[in-house]
Amino acid sequence: MTATNDPPSREKVAIKLPPSLRQKIKVRAAQLGLDMQDAVTEAIQAWMADGAEHPLVETSGAANFTTHLPKGMNEEFRKVAKSRKSALNQALAQALTEWLRDRPASHKQREATGPVRFVVCNQKGGVGKTAISAGLAEGIAERDARVLLVDFDPQCHLTQQLGHKPLGIDDPSLAKRMLGEEKKVDLRSLVVPVESEQFFGDRLHLLPGSTYAFLLDAKLATAPGLRVRESALERELLALEEDYDYIIVDCPPSLGYTMDNALYYGRTREGEDPDSSGIVIVVQAEDSSADAYELLMAQISALAGDMNLPLALLGIVVNLYDSRRGYIATSSLQGWRDLGTPPVLGVIPDLKEQREAVRVKQPLLQYAPESEQASSMRELTRRLVG
Repeated sequence: MTATNDPPSREKVAIKLPPSLRQKIKVRAAQLGLDMQDAVTEAIQAWMADGAEHPLVETSGAANFTTHLPKGMNEEFRKVAKSRKSALNQALAQALTEWLRDRPASHKQREATGPVRFVVCNQKGGVGKTAISAGLAEGIAERDARVLLVDFDPQCHLTQQLGHKPLGIDDPSLAKRMLGEEKKVDLRSLVVPVESEQFFGDRLHLLPGSTYAFLLDAKLATAPGLRVRESALERELLALEEDYDYIIVDCPPSLGYTMDNALYYGRTREGEDPDSSGIVIVVQAEDSSADAYELLMAQISALAGDMNLPLALLGIVVNLYDSRRGYIATSSLQGWRDLGTPPVLGVIPDLKEQREAVRVKQPLLQYAPESEQASSMRELTRRLVG
């Protein structure tokens, strides 16, 4: 590891920092060949030099963090933070978050862990998982990243909403490959582009859903010869991973083997940045979503415990929100926010543009790029990918 300052020229500093952010800095510094204290020094120097307003960073659960800074830097950092009316732990969190944003993991660094993977889920139907999956993918593709959307729901709403035809019972499909029933057809041949040169170039692709996937849970439970049933989805998608920076799985409203496969695929792989890949839970501001959330959390906890899986709960998206619905909506939203962990990543308003985009079978960010919903999707993207 390199060091910009010899130990005698540094002083010990203790500040509070969220453990997840500390781990991300540790991993990225190692990838870049830096000592962690040098990474922290770079981040603080850049933050102090940048006089622009910095967005707030979630710091709940912050724990003691000790590092060594060049002599005099700690005092200067405290003065700058005070002048900007920022708590010191918030200032450090901002500095480190922006340092990570400006130093994304390169393609070469991701080779061992594959693309970033988001599993968008809730076992309750009708909460808008498909809209969030598509909006997040569109927001990422706008940023020049290569994105694959996987329609893993046998209802195939994602496929239809993006203007494509679902795969039929007799067609080759992801589901059939997972069950070992279709080995001749390359999965790449099933992938279709979400065409919009102006907005996404050729960076946004879709693996269409199949009605055959209605049989997945039952067949996975009895299929002979599967090594680990929960890893069937990953075994198939591995062949596509080198083509993409992000893969987003739109999950079915299920608590069976299908959901287990999606959760397994979204686990944190060895060497991957913590809280990079993981689970995004879509809810609404009403009571039935809270009940469904508890069931999903029980399944996540059971799978993580049974298989010793590191499953990162990236956050909650409150979808189809309308404060005009009164106390139930506003109190439910506050209830989601009060959870703290996982955090609320975004609140997506219930407006007509999303429904109109579905009707004309266009991506929301193409159909209504300046709408409030599109802005909310871009903010969700920023929260998840920086």
